[in-house]
Amino acid sequence: MKAVMYGAGNIGRGFIGQLLYLSGYETAFVDVADPVIEQLNTQHCYPVRTLYKEGSEEMLVKNVSCVDGKDPEAVATAIAEADLMATAVGVNVLKFIIKNISQGLRKRWEDPSKAPLNIIICENLIGADTFLKNSIAAELNDEEKKLLDEKVGFVEASIGRMVPVQTDEMKGDNPLRVCVESFGILPVDKAAFKGEIPPVKNMVPFTPFEFYIQRKLFIHNMGHAFTAYLGALMGVDYIWEAIEDPYVELLVLRAMKQSAIALATHHNVPYIELDDHVEDLITRFANRQLGDTVKRVGNDINRKLNPNDRIIGALNMCLSQGVTPKYICLAAAAAMNFKHDELSQKPAAELLSEIAKIDANSEAGKLILEFDAKIKAGATVKDLCIEL
Repeated sequence: MKAVMYGAGNIGRGFIGQLLYLSGYETAFVDVADPVIEQLNTQHCYPVRTLYKEGSEEMLVKNVSCVDGKDPEAVATAIAEADLMATAVGVNVLKFIIKNISQGLRKRWEDPSKAPLNIIICENLIGADTFLKNSIAAELNDEEKKLLDEKVGFVEASIGRMVPVQTDEMKGDNPLRVCVESFGILPVDKAAFKGEIPPVKNMVPFTPFEFYIQRKLFIHNMGHAFTAYLGALMGVDYIWEAIEDPYVELLVLRAMKQSAIALATHHNVPYIELDDHVEDLITRFANRQLGDTVKRVGNDINRKLNPNDRIIGALNMCLSQGVTPKYICLAAAAAMNFKHDELSQKPAAELLSEIAKIDANSEAGKLILEFDAKIKAGATVKDLCIEL
């Protein structure tokens, strides 16, 4: 079996590539970084090290190669021959790979006997399936668009594994090494597959998939970002340092639980399952060996305060289900004061209206601005926790 993994970064190598190897695939990565291309094509393997709170273990991912993403014909050939494809390039890069994928599909369709191709989309974007399909369709003629509908499955995935920025210390003697946490479940949209669902270890097909997308974004991503913003207020560098503070842990725990209540109500799922997930995330955030930084997790507040993204999206979900999101309002205010982002220099009221699209006179808007004023006046995380 052959797979194409578009993106040989942390998630591509450290999660999806590992699962593909464990499932028996020969994987061709696609990337544009020359050192990565050369190393993968020389070694045809790379190490993945799983970091536990105490200790670690390592495995070698084999049967891999890398196609130069700057060579459209080579990419097209790989896609034409693949049994399965996945993307993990990052939201901002997706648009740059559209032409290569379109060319690959055309080449694939030259053989009418080819089975449908399912593309597992591992991007942190709600509606990534629609975005990718529509973008590819814009490159095709009417006949090709019909083949796109019939023979390509755009399958959203929820990426729960945390893979931090890889430091030189983590890479050690091999620049291809990826250090990861142990969580390795891959929920995917069951209804989106075309033809048979391909075999992939730890892949969990589920429908309706919106639940998993929102669980990841409004609980995991929101809680992770909130931890970073509180950590920045404390002046610490690492996520584990922040979450080890009891006041940070309590605030993040309660924010995630608020979101869990809203999601359980909206999707009619047992709250206890989401509550268990929240408790597990708190433990995972505290993994010192991951070395995940406050700066990395909290960056790009322009995106993270978007109405459909982790913080404001969670806030809006709570409001829609009658849950008062006071802890998530604090998360929004803390984000607006994130010292590592130049947008934090702008007035909170401006960020509220222009990015978050929240009325400053609404109850949530007033609460966010109230928290913002307290933070700017020097309130500590402990002060904010005690007040709440």
